[in-house]
Amino acid sequence: MPALNSPRIMIVAGEASGDMHGARLIAALKEQAPGAQICGIGGPELTRQGVEILYDASRLAVVGIVEVISHFRFIREAMRALEKRLREQPPDLLILIDYPDFNLILAKKAKRLGIPVFYYISPQVWAWRSGRVKTIKKLVDRMGVILPFEQEFYRKFGMNVDFVGHPLMDAVQPTRSREDFLHSLGIAPESTVIGILPGSRKREIAGMLPVFLAAAKRMQEQMRPKPVFVLPLAPTLSEEDLLANGLAEAGVEVRVVRENRYDLMGACSAVMAASGTVSLELAILNVPMVISYRVSPLTYFLGRRLIKVQYASLVNLVAGREVVPELLQDEAVPEKIAQATMRLIENQAERTRMLAGLAEVRERLGGPGASERSARLALNLARSAS
Repeated sequence: MPALNSPRIMIVAGEASGDMHGARLIAALKEQAPGAQICGIGGPELTRQGVEILYDASRLAVVGIVEVISHFRFIREAMRALEKRLREQPPDLLILIDYPDFNLILAKKAKRLGIPVFYYISPQVWAWRSGRVKTIKKLVDRMGVILPFEQEFYRKFGMNVDFVGHPLMDAVQPTRSREDFLHSLGIAPESTVIGILPGSRKREIAGMLPVFLAAAKRMQEQMRPKPVFVLPLAPTLSEEDLLANGLAEAGVEVRVVRENRYDLMGACSAVMAASGTVSLELAILNVPMVISYRVSPLTYFLGRRLIKVQYASLVNLVAGREVVPELLQDEAVPEKIAQATMRLIENQAERTRMLAGLAEVRERLGGPGASERSARLALNLARSAS
């Protein structure tokens, strides 16, 4: 049986978001078990928590688990490094964070060695590839899910699953008031501030930034007084990425800010955003939004047939109804995006309805403390399995 305060744990976070959430989990785990010895795959955040990094997650995140065969050696190297540690120094627990193509293979190896598996942050099998649930049930001893509807989904399959709350409820916190932040940028507090959030990946920027800029130009021409446009630059991108996709030629002034992302988002009157986790961040910050997304026609065609959920945005999925407008594919055009965004600023009744819906979403995401609750579940599994 692992010592009460010194379990041996392996954690795998193959992407940047998993590295961030995993670091919070490990920090909470160390508070509950100060002598914990932790190794695995991660990035700078897990490194800062003192995790022994057996393989750098950035080498996996860059190529992706389903990329061309010429990059398969990185995945193979990572798997071999972890399997070697599993066999030579078996941990008391394996913690997996999302990243299912890699993690489910590793879970199978751990299961053969009698190592219990805790899955934190579920793969989105409820959206597509639901047949994977049978595999997950065989390989995973306990799950901590972060979206409320996921608990019901997995329990239907007889899994041991807990809704722990969403870790963004701890992470999304502005550091100062709207007035103070706008003052630091030289923006008058009475200004209408509209956010442009085109995504954090280069292909998303290529698809959505030109559309959002064209929508911003329409709003600049139609609204009085003119709005101020701001864009929080994701750490995965550079200003050159923005310039390559029309920022300089758009005919609209956009303040690009790299620091204080949540301060900037919270200062917005409304936001045009690409579909993704950002919709939940905006809901937590109580900022009205219009969600848009465009992909290649083939990807959209296949997605419509494979993805089994009604909504694209996590806000609407959590609410179980349309709280925020979704303008996707052929609907994601500058005129419609501009009109929908302006309504959120100029139509008080529509704005009030959305803010009430966002409050409902925040309530359903659970209160702060997701990492602490998950750490307790993980440690209990490690101790009960020994």
